[in-house]
Amino acid sequence: MQDDTTTTTSTTAPTDPPRATAPGYGEGSGRRWYQDLDRSQWRSLFAANLGWLFDGFETYALILTAGIVLRRLDPGAPQSQVAFLTGVTIAITLLGWGMGGILGGIFADYFGRRRALLTSMVLYATFTGLSALSWSWASFLVLRFITGFALGSEWGTGTSLVAEMWPAKARAKAAGLMQCGLGLGFFIASAVWFFVAPFGPDAWRIMFAIGVLPALFALWLRRKVPESANWTSASERRKNLKARKAAELTESERSFTRLTLRQIMADPKLRRLTILGSLMSLTTTLAWWGISTWVPLYVSGLAAGQGHSASSWASGAGMIYNAGAIAGYIAFGFLADRFGRKPTVLLYFAASLVMTPVLFLWTHSIGLVVIVLIINGFFTLGQYTWMPVWLPEFYPTHLRATGAAFVFNAARFIAFLGPLLSGWIISQLGGYGTAATVVGCIYILGIVVAPFCPETRGRPLPE
Repeated sequence: MQDDTTTTTSTTAPTDPPRATAPGYGEGSGRRWYQDLDRSQWRSLFAANLGWLFDGFETYALILTAGIVLRRLDPGAPQSQVAFLTGVTIAITLLGWGMGGILGGIFADYFGRRRALLTSMVLYATFTGLSALSWSWASFLVLRFITGFALGSEWGTGTSLVAEMWPAKARAKAAGLMQCGLGLGFFIASAVWFFVAPFGPDAWRIMFAIGVLPALFALWLRRKVPESANWTSASERRKNLKARKAAELTESERSFTRLTLRQIMADPKLRRLTILGSLMSLTTTLAWWGISTWVPLYVSGLAAGQGHSASSWASGAGMIYNAGAIAGYIAFGFLADRFGRKPTVLLYFAASLVMTPVLFLWTHSIGLVVIVLIINGFFTLGQYTWMPVWLPEFYPTHLRATGAAFVFNAARFIAFLGPLLSGWIISQLGGYGTAATVVGCIYILGIVVAPFCPETRGRPLPE
C-alpha cells in the first residue's frame, strides 16, 4: 500500500512547503494513524526493525567487550593505553561501517531494497560469528572491519523500504519504531552480557557467537517481506531510459541513468541537502561514538569507587541508558509528525548538549546516575531517529537509498576520530568528564545547521 497523496514528478530535493495538507494528515481525518495500514506495511517495518535490532546487539556487544577482548588477545598491551586501543577497535568497525553503508545504499537503489537487506543480514551474521573465533587482536580487528562493512548497508536499505511503504501521515512514527530496534538490540546485549560475563575471560566469544542468529531471520525476510512498489517502478523506468540514446534524454531523465552517488552531488539542490544532512549526521554520530560508548566504563568506575560491582553496573548502565533511548527513538517520530522535523531535531540536539556534562561532570551519586542515564539516553541516542525520518524525504526514489546511506554513513569517516580523541583525552587526563564535555561541543554544529533544511512534515515522498 502506497501513500495515497499525489506524488511529485521532480527528481530534485524538496523546498520548504506550505503547512502540510496531505489527505488523512492531522486531527481532522477522524481516523487513528494506524487504522489504514495493511499487513505488508507492518511486515516491512518489522523486517527493518529486527534487522536494526541485530545490528544494535552486535554493536553494543563490541562496546561492552572491547576492553576485555583487548586484554585477552593482547595481554602485553600497557594498561595506560587500554582506553586508546579500545577506541582503535571501535574506530576500525566504524570505518568498515561507513564504506559498506555507502556501497549498500547504491546496491539497494540498483538491485532492490529487499535483496540488499537480505544480503546485509547474511554477511554480518557470518562475520560476527567468525569474530568469536579470533586468535589475536589483529585478526579481531580485520573481522571487525568486515563485520562493520556488512552492518553498514542494512540501515539505508531498511529506512528506504519503510519510508516507501508507509503513508505520509505515519511515516515519521514508522521511522521511530524502526530506529528503536537499535536501542532494543543495545538493551538485549546489555542484558545478555549481565548473564554471560560470569562465564569467564572468554565469555566475549559467546556474545559474538549469538550474532549468527540474523542468518535465520533472513529466511523469513526472503519469503514474507514484499519489495517496494516505488523502487520497482523507478527501476523499470531506469531500465527503459538506459535503452534509449543519451542524446534523446532530458536532464531529468539523465538523473536515472547516471551513477546514483554522482547524481546526488551533480544536482545543486540535492548536493546542498546532502552537505547539510552530512553535517548533522556528523554531529549525531561523532558525539555518540565519542561520548556515549564510554557510559558503561564510566558508570562501572563510579560504582566500583562506591563499593558496588563494576561488571554488574556496566551491564546495568547499558540497560538503563538504552531504556531511555528506546523511548527517545519512538517519541521523536511522534513529535516530528506532530510539531515538524526541524523543532524536534533542535530540541534533541540542545538537550544532548546540556545532558552530556550533567552526566559526566556533575553526577557522582550512583543512585542519581540512574535517572540521568535515562534522560541522557532519551536525547543523545534517541536523536538518531531524525535520519530515518528526514533523509528519505530529501531524495527521489531512484536515489533514496544512496542519498540516505551516504549521509548516514559518510560521517563515520570523520566520526571514527571521536573514540580515538576521547580515548586519548581519557588516557592523558585519567577521567571521562573532560573528554565527554569537549567532544560534546559538536552538538552546537547540529543546532546551527538544522534550520537550513526544509520542513517536510506531511509531504509525499519526492518521486
